[in-house]
Amino acid sequence: MERNLYLEKIIRKRNNGMIKVITGIRRCGKTYLLFELFYDYLLKSGVDQGHIIKIALDDRVNKKYRDPDVLCEYVHGAVKDERMHYVLLDEVQMVPEFEDVLNSFLHMKNVDTYVTGSNAKFLSKDIITEFRGRGDQIHLYPLSFAEFMQGRETDRYQAWYEYTMYGGLPKILEFENEEDKAAYLRDIFTETYLKDILERNDVRNPVEMEELLDYLSSAIGGLTNPKKLADTF
Repeated sequence: MERNLYLEKIIRKRNNGMIKVITGIRRCGKTYLLFELFYDYLLKSGVDQGHIIKIALDDRVNKKYRDPDVLCEYVHGAVKDERMHYVLLDEVQMVPEFEDVLNSFLHMKNVDTYVTGSNAKFLSKDIITEFRGRGDQIHLYPLSFAEFMQGRETDRYQAWYEYTMYGGLPKILEFENEEDKAAYLRDIFTETYLKDILERNDVRNPVEMEELLDYLSSAIGGLTNPKKLADTF
């Protein structure tokens, strides 16, 4: 599947001396964009594999690289000549003190760094400030309808119904059964809107938080404000 809008954004930022931070909700396609589309682009543009350092930090086999010192040492050791090297790190939030590690790469003139992240911290617009003004954010959204249609051979009206009912998360295209689609979305809702928000804001009453989300979800498209919500509760 092509996601040219976002790929072009990354390409424009290539070699700009900043850390490219790809953010977005869980399962919206960040890993695919970085590890498939951008990786293929680098190869086609003449970058050899030896100059691309790609690590999926959520993969068990790469657990040792979650140690910030091990990761830092590995990347520095993998830079073998003066030519540009590209560092692609997926789920970088799994590395403690990852800000310091990434900032250390900024001191290497022939290293261009790209990372993805999706935990509570990466929901914040303040993430870029962690890189001392040298972070460049690319925020990825779920599929647009045009992108959704790339994975559907059905009638466009049927595809539109499916898109408006279940949304544009790429994984939805793999399910044929409506029950499976609904179950998948429930899991994402729990992980993203509940777990991440609860962690980020240290919410002490998770049950009330769920009730608030249910109320807001039932009034999509309607105006509201804190006082109206307080009165409702």
